[in-house]
Amino acid sequence: MKLNLLSVMVICILMSCNSSEKKSPEAPKDSPVAKKKDTAQAKTKTPASKPPIINIVDSVAPKHIVVYMKDSSATFAGINLKLAQIFGKKLNEVYKKNGLKSAGAPIAWYSTHKAPYFFEAGIPVNKKPTKLTPGIKVKEIPADSVVIAHFFGPYDQLNVGYDVIRDWLKEHNRRSTGQPYEVYIGDPLDKKGKPNDPYKIQTDIVFPRK
Repeated sequence: MKLNLLSVMVICILMSCNSSEKKSPEAPKDSPVAKKKDTAQAKTKTPASKPPIINIVDSVAPKHIVVYMKDSSATFAGINLKLAQIFGKKLNEVYKKNGLKSAGAPIAWYSTHKAPYFFEAGIPVNKKPTKLTPGIKVKEIPADSVVIAHFFGPYDQLNVGYDVIRDWLKEHNRRSTGQPYEVYIGDPLDKKGKPNDPYKIQTDIVFPRK
């Protein structure tokens, strides 16, 4: 599903709200969107949240041309604001100059898991652009064997999807061959502009594998 600027902003706001629940949030194991639950929290009387729905698929990812930007943030919350700017504004300028069309949902790669955070964020497009503005880059993702976790649930539970994929790789004697990434497929807003049920919003966690 194609995300508009308002939807992207809602995604970022939801992520930011989740990240602010702890006074001193720790960096996630794989993604700034995913957070480990504190052991002390698990022992409190606060009711546990509903577990996410995760479907694992062993598949082949198609080749993609991705227009993207590299960026960084000194804080966890700052990532969310920058993703909104990249997806909703800066990449749109490249679209207009090159007559591009979106060929997939927004993608993000995270190369560091503690401050300062370094990441890449982009959107697959239908053709390689020839006119790039400063800071915009293009790369091709080759077709590859992948394990995908189709994740349905709150963003602060995404770490569960990473753990499930790792368990799958071990059980099937496979190994990861590249940097995992997240694909933000589901639209956080319904047709009336109201937030959707997080358990109906799809996020794909993709691990290249061998």
